[in-house]
Amino acid sequence: MSVTLRQARPQDLDALYRLEQLAFSGDRFSRRQLWHLLNRAHAETLLAEAEDGRLLGYGTLLFRRGSRRARLYSFCVHPEARGSGLGRRLLEALERLAVAQGADALGLEVRADNRIALGLYRRMGFRLERWLDDYYEDGCAGWQMGKSLVAAEDPVEEAS
Repeated sequence: MSVTLRQARPQDLDALYRLEQLAFSGDRFSRRQLWHLLNRAHAETLLAEAEDGRLLGYGTLLFRRGSRRARLYSFCVHPEARGSGLGRRLLEALERLAVAQGADALGLEVRADNRIALGLYRRMGFRLERWLDDYYEDGCAGWQMGKSLVAAEDPVEEAS
């Protein structure tokens, strides 16, 4: 399956809203919240589109002025595209975007019962930072996770 990653545009609002409704049973963004993320927030959203133009996933990064830690605010892969490697590819692109915007760390929150997402994030180098009791609207707990985006430098060998 050929997938293109691109920056979201305001005209992508309807497709983003439909994907939110399809992919999440609760804690969904409203049209108004998605509009704000696309038009007003200090945010960047990347879309994953199929060749036929269908939206297969998206991720939104939030940036706070004065902070070098970006936040993965929303991350969604269409149920039909799960397990295809799209989540990893989209997350890698979001990490590159965060670095390009000056971030040296990336944080996120994830439902404690979302084992698939937790597995992806851990494989991608995120570490558990803090347990969040009763974090989601249905009372589910969550995990706050984080990852350094600073490449580990190779130690310099001293000349003898």
